[in-house]
Amino acid sequence: MKLTLKVWRQAAREAKGRIESIETPEINSHMSFLEMLDVVNESLERAGKEAIAFDSDCREGICGTCSLVINGRAHGPWAGTTACQLHMREFKDGDVIVIEPWRARAFPVLRDLVVDRGALDRIIQAGGYVSVNTGAPQDANALPIAKPEAEAAMDSAACIGCGACVASCKNASAMLFLSAKVSQFAYLPQGQPERMRRVQAMVAAMDAEGFGNCTNQYECEAACPKEIKVTTIALMNRDWRRSLCAAEE
Repeated sequence: MKLTLKVWRQAAREAKGRIESIETPEINSHMSFLEMLDVVNESLERAGKEAIAFDSDCREGICGTCSLVINGRAHGPWAGTTACQLHMREFKDGDVIVIEPWRARAFPVLRDLVVDRGALDRIIQAGGYVSVNTGAPQDANALPIAKPEAEAAMDSAACIGCGACVASCKNASAMLFLSAKVSQFAYLPQGQPERMRRVQAMVAAMDAEGFGNCTNQYECEAACPKEIKVTTIALMNRDWRRSLCAAEE
């Protein structure tokens, strides 16, 4: 099948961007979406044109780097998948596909479909870890953890930090990402000593990066390829309020 791609092209961070229409060569319906872009890039290079810049790494739905808005939806039309897991059988011959980068002030476009998601890394650096300051850590198997708490922690830890929640939110809020990274420790005994300091520091880092506020419309949950639930936001908000009260005491 052949398709028409309407792709965001932007030469550099400060350059003015535009939508460019590109006709694809013959595309196999068994290709993944990123494989289709590879074929299109090979065709562009043979014609002496600039290839489309886009991010990818694992191409297995693990790394979260394939940050594309496809026909207005983060990671495309399939729920619970990343762009690299989307296959061309979702589309029909002659379809027009609009491909854009994440849109958020905190995610500046570097080139074409590549954005700088370093803001998420800086939020993690602010407190998304457990400190072990001296000696050997206690054996994790020696710490009893109830099954519901262990499963909830693992569900939150499934977040791959792709930024789809930010791209899908009208306010470009990072609350779902942040709450997942806070919750994965809040459910575990290893995360308790730094629990209040962690949420304070990470919320402050999120605000400093220029992300918007949450308005509880749940677009983030709908777009999340790992299907992180908005209940993690409620847990984080409770911890944040408790941290404020603890600071006042």
